[in-house]
Amino acid sequence: MRLVIDMNLAPKWTSVFRDRGWEAEHWSRIGDPKSTDAKIAEWARIEGWIVVTNDMDFPQLLAHTRGTGPSVVLLRGEPLTPEVRGEQLCRILTASSKDLEVGAIVSVDWGEKLRIRLLPIG
Repeated sequence: MRLVIDMNLAPKWTSVFRDRGWEAEHWSRIGDPKSTDAKIAEWARIEGWIVVTNDMDFPQLLAHTRGTGPSVVLLRGEPLTPEVRGEQLCRILTASSKDLEVGAIVSVDWGEKLRIRLLPIG
């Protein structure tokens, strides 16, 4: 799994994912921190990375464009720290990996039920 962590999440998320053997980078290390969400999404789609974010703009971009990628993991609810949410998020990513591979938005609100929307939307 290749995960790019959006600017609105802490760079320390990369360690949590790397500890699982996944490739992970914070956007600030691979792109311009001032990039638009559309630019980050386009890069992730072309390069085959999954965007991890708490920004609703990514799902909205996919809905408006009927895009088939990139896959997005949308984190909702506080706290969004790896110390509190890391293990649970890794379990969720593992459980939804097949959907993320083909193109999906996985909304994580930390409850029992996982919400997955396959792409394209609409």
